[in-house]
Amino acid sequence: MADVKKIATRDSYGKALTELGAEHDNLVVLDADLAGATKTAVFKKAFPDRHFDCGIAEANMVCVAAGLSTTGLVPFASSFAMFAAGRAFEQVRNSIGYPHLNVKIGATHGGISVGEDGASHQCCEDFALMRSIPGMVVMSPADDVEARAMVKAAYEYEGPVYMRFGRAAVPVVHEEGAPFQIGKGEILRDGSDIAIIANGLMVYEALVAAEELAKDGINAMVINMATIKPLDEELVLAAAKKCGKIVTCEEHSVIGGLGEAVCSVLAEKQPTLVKRIGVNDEFGHSGPAAALLKQFGLSAEHIVEVVKSMV
Repeated sequence: MADVKKIATRDSYGKALTELGAEHDNLVVLDADLAGATKTAVFKKAFPDRHFDCGIAEANMVCVAAGLSTTGLVPFASSFAMFAAGRAFEQVRNSIGYPHLNVKIGATHGGISVGEDGASHQCCEDFALMRSIPGMVVMSPADDVEARAMVKAAYEYEGPVYMRFGRAAVPVVHEEGAPFQIGKGEILRDGSDIAIIANGLMVYEALVAAEELAKDGINAMVINMATIKPLDEELVLAAAKKCGKIVTCEEHSVIGGLGEAVCSVLAEKQPTLVKRIGVNDEFGHSGPAAALLKQFGLSAEHIVEVVKSMV
């Protein structure tokens, strides 16, 4: 798996918007003075009349997007996760979530892998914040293929959607054209000893961990759960029933994200031993992305350690 192609999902976001823009005249893109970083500049070059730079005013951008959606347009409001989910939370809640408007939020630079930008920009709370808004779809793709399919699915979905994309290039684990459906997880590797449920860049790490575990005779199932809300409860319950033990992996706080979503389902419907891998109630700090991910336990090596402690 070492030779796989790597692409940052923020690049996938810009490409998918441009492809969709050519097909749909009602798609518009808003950005908060970060078009180069969020990659919406690609869309801006192709469709300058449908790209709106709202400046460093994310709360206002969200409200503009809400207004545009009431005219029949489909706005994609774009910024870093820290600002789209954090700074503009009240406006996302009250101006998009409460009236259940057809606005899509493309949040880039999420998680510890933001690297040198440091704790102020390493948003590890966005899943929790967005999950708390009634009716909000929350998603995080594993790679380029899934990210592009996710943006298209978001356009076709009627209602508010939050998508988190990454800064760092990540391995492509899907074949081109792989199907994507909001609210559905997928089994990337079957197994019976333990189920590893992951999203975002942790999906590749889970697959690498599963290969290492197989060398010791541990047969791990790997599930890509790109949609955090609505969660694929049926798949979670099936994995718990088959394997009896689950590990969740996410580039997010262990509080309020994928791990807690999985635990909530299992606690109510099928009590199962679960270990959560994520950021353990602490802030990040500046440093190279790869080094930080290992330091915070967001690596295949750490997944292997946790699984071995359970099996």
